[in-house]
Amino acid sequence: MTMNLTRRKFLQTASIAAAGIPLSKVVARAESKPGVTKAPLIPPGSFKDTKTVTGGVCEMCFWRCQLVGKLKDGVLKKLEGNPKSIDNGQALCARGNSGIKLVYDPDRLKYPMKNVGERGKPKWEKISWKEAMDTCASKLQDTIKNHGAKGIGVWYHGASAHYPTAFFEFLGVPNLYEPAFYQCRGQTAMAMMQTLGFVPNEDVDMPNSKAMLLIGTHIGENIHLSHVKNFLKGLENGSKVVVVDPRFSAAAAKAHIWVKIKPATDTAFLLGLMNYMIGKGMYNKSFVKKHCLGINKLTKHVSEWTLEKTAAECDIPASQIEEVAKVLSENAPNVSIHPGRHSAWYGDDYQRVRANACLTALLGAMDCPGGIVRIKRMSTGHVHWPEVEYEEDPEDLALAELAEKYPFRPPGTPPHLMRETMISGKPYPIKSLVVWGTNSIKTMPQQEETIKAIKNMDFVMVTDVSPTDITMWADILLPEACYLERYDHIEKGTQWNQGDKPQQFVAARMPLIDPMFERKDSVWMINELARRMGHTKDIPVQTQEEMVDHMLEEADLSIAKLRKLDGIYIQPGESPYLKPGEEPTFDTESGKIELYSEELEDEDFASLPTYTKSEEPPKGYARLIYGRSPVHTFNRTSNNAWLAHEAPENPLWLNDESAGKMGIKDGDRVFLENQDGKRSAGSTIVKVTPGIRKDAIFIAHGFGTFNPAMTVGYDKGIDDNSLNSIAKIEGETGVGGMRINFVRIVKDNKAIDIPA
Repeated sequence: MTMNLTRRKFLQTASIAAAGIPLSKVVARAESKPGVTKAPLIPPGSFKDTKTVTGGVCEMCFWRCQLVGKLKDGVLKKLEGNPKSIDNGQALCARGNSGIKLVYDPDRLKYPMKNVGERGKPKWEKISWKEAMDTCASKLQDTIKNHGAKGIGVWYHGASAHYPTAFFEFLGVPNLYEPAFYQCRGQTAMAMMQTLGFVPNEDVDMPNSKAMLLIGTHIGENIHLSHVKNFLKGLENGSKVVVVDPRFSAAAAKAHIWVKIKPATDTAFLLGLMNYMIGKGMYNKSFVKKHCLGINKLTKHVSEWTLEKTAAECDIPASQIEEVAKVLSENAPNVSIHPGRHSAWYGDDYQRVRANACLTALLGAMDCPGGIVRIKRMSTGHVHWPEVEYEEDPEDLALAELAEKYPFRPPGTPPHLMRETMISGKPYPIKSLVVWGTNSIKTMPQQEETIKAIKNMDFVMVTDVSPTDITMWADILLPEACYLERYDHIEKGTQWNQGDKPQQFVAARMPLIDPMFERKDSVWMINELARRMGHTKDIPVQTQEEMVDHMLEEADLSIAKLRKLDGIYIQPGESPYLKPGEEPTFDTESGKIELYSEELEDEDFASLPTYTKSEEPPKGYARLIYGRSPVHTFNRTSNNAWLAHEAPENPLWLNDESAGKMGIKDGDRVFLENQDGKRSAGSTIVKVTPGIRKDAIFIAHGFGTFNPAMTVGYDKGIDDNSLNSIAKIEGETGVGGMRINFVRIVKDNKAIDIPA
């Protein structure tokens, strides 16, 4: 049975939304010139006599902290956490504080522009909004006339893309790709849904845990503020932390046990843990008997994963596996096993997350203090374009012809299939591309193929806040108001602590300042496009304010009411824990947690969590693994002068013993070359450390901007995605692995092998 989910149903089922670093050293850093990042002090008294404006919701990352702005003479001088927030409180991370440098970035897009040069080497001509909208509408209409709505592809990301995406769905466009699903955590959501019957996102009760297992997560370096604070609260309360990572990450530095695992063997580690715990009776037998399907099958399935075999495969001590098993079982069920985020790593991650969910079930770590919990958030509404009956149902068309071989895929079209179709024209031509708020040059592996696909389009429309790399391939480039200049997102959440009364909140993103130059919001742009394409009568809301009010209406709220409440509505909430005598429910086919999945078996996939051995690095190479920089959100913040001053590039982590044999010293400047001979365009400095395995090289993702219009981030660091020339797509979901390429180091134009 195929898990056939529409994007809308999925978003209604699960939120796929998306302790900071002090900014004392960052907030005083300011302007930049091309190629230079200076940081003069802000003059004393800059924050005096400021006016506080409430209602902000951050989007420097997608955790969406609530904030307030300090304005002086109409200029935004400072951002702070909203004191009323029960989520992030008055705290903001470095990125949140530096939103000011996004607003006033001189490189930001200011006017609609037309490319009168060639794609990839643009020559921009400023045009009016009328010409821009007329051109976009005409080109898209031509595509629909000649090829149908299936001739349009949409790549999108971020809160402001929701309204545009809904419009293109209304038109019947079936080709929709969002990197949050296909390069971040789509496989995590789908594996959890298949196993547990719901998507826990990252709703793990870390503050009240007695033990935590972090595997497949960048917590501590993603700086999702309230989430990291919850992690730290758990540490303060005495929770024992186990971190499984080839690298001594920020979380590993806080861990009681750091499992220095061989890359790509995480699933084997989880199977070995389960085999040991089942064999020793170290699991919650009553919970498993009552609520799980397939324990006998799982027991037999994992039996081959002895301590010795697991230790050998993962290149870790067998005693460490025993130690981890004891920590988890002794503290069960109050154990937080994190589902992971941005964990599309090795091309078999669906099975790893299935194993993660099964381990959670064995411990009974569900709906209880410290475990995975189901947050009860307030309900708000949606804005829908009219329902349309099509001769060819867009959902069936896209899924049947493009993606039927990935029956457990997230919503949308797997990007590699859309890209192949854009190049080949099969099974149907895609000839126009709409890109909204995503730099797909940096998200899709095999960059050359992405560029080839874009060049094959008849028309490319790009909407963004800044001139990111992908804007270089636009025909029409539209400047969007940033998150501090517009309405759009509704943020909902719950906070609780044992002994305290839970609370729920709703906050709507509201502008702190007016947009400058000719920047527009997505509702205005899409409505102008819709009118020109003959859909005036179908427009569901006329303004962004009307859209937000419509969404708030279901909660008996409005923009006016929220403004009177300092931007946040708070009411009593519900505990996420089961009441005495209450039994958990699971929305799977069987009504139980499915350790064994008949649906997977029916589709000829492994019905029990299964480890697939990954390819070994070629001689002289190490696996390239990526992660996050604590002061950046991948490429989104690469042009932020304050953040770039703190982290201008992405240092390359190299094992100290390997470095000694290679003659490489800390601070040396190097390039990377992958297994196919592809060299990085940019370079970076080496961080020599014992905190990484010899068979891995680590850099933070999102650097190496190659659009010279981004004068701060241009040519800083190495673009790891440019080295992803191998793509490995997992069969269940169509999600691609991002840690499956291998590199060696190039110094002084000489390639240096990495010792085995």
